Amino acid sequence: MKKMAEKKFVGSIEAGGTKFIVAVQDIESGKVTARARISTEDPKKTLQESADFFKKNPIDALGIGTFGPIDINPHSHTFGYILDTPKPGWSGTNFKGFFEKELGIPVVMTTDVNASCYGEYVARGQDDTKTYFYVTIGTGVGAGIVQAGKFLGLNNHPEMGHMLIKRYPGDDYEGHCPFHGGNCVEGMAAGPTLEGRTGIPGEKLSRDNKVFTYVAYYVAQLLFNVYMASRPDVMIVGGSVLNENDLVKVREYFDEFNNNYVATPDLNDLIVTPAVAENGSATLGDFELAKTLLN
Repeated sequence: MKKMAEKKFVGSIEAGGTKFIVAVQDIESGKVTARARISTEDPKKTLQESADFFKKNPIDALGIGTFGPIDINPHSHTFGYILDTPKPGWSGTNFKGFFEKELGIPVVMTTDVNASCYGEYVARGQDDTKTYFYVTIGTGVGAGIVQAGKFLGLNNHPEMGHMLIKRYPGDDYEGHCPFHGGNCVEGMAAGPTLEGRTGIPGEKLSRDNKVFTYVAYYVAQLLFNVYMASRPDVMIVGGSVLNENDLVKVREYFDEFNNNYVATPDLNDLIVTPAVAENGSATLGDFELAKTLLN
């Protein structure tokens, strides 16, 4: 009698500044069999609660996409650690090593935006002849690139949210970034800048408020600069700050910045929203990265 193959499962941790989304996928069916939300508090508590979730829902490999900066250099003595981060208490946390020890399984770890970019790469056909760019405009601004199926960044990951930008005429906001003030994309376009300019939380602002024009202008600068440097085939704008309608203005500014310098695809096809619904790109990316550890 033929022995049935044992089912295999992979796990995902989408580690954000306010919450961890942990999930388990049945590899054979592709179905998510368990999911939970864990508040981001001190590392010891949050990591242990996440590990306990996977002990109740066993997995064979784990993919982590986390806030950073993180050490991705496998030759470094702090490989898999959170580096110096504004998140209180998390600097120097051995993130990857904790789960390897607690769960006794292989773990792959990258940035949250890299994981999202990888999820979009998978969702859009996993075409290794193309370059995929993903940026999130949320509490912060971060981006990743997958080219020929590999991440951009060998020993260190990109920090494109801190790309320097020029101001929109008349925008006198001092900037939100503690490092660069109003000189970088995150300082002028991240979610907190909406309330910083108006005193009103971003989700309560009318979409015709001038601040969304400012954000579109800065995001378009980031996209244009990235396009000039790496010529992606698709540029995905995620996060909670901009919606599909806002991308109309982003494309217009991108076109102005280019000024017919290089030929581009139709901007409606180049600059798009995520293919994975409900901000699920990172979780999908984590699952797929975890599967590479089992091959």
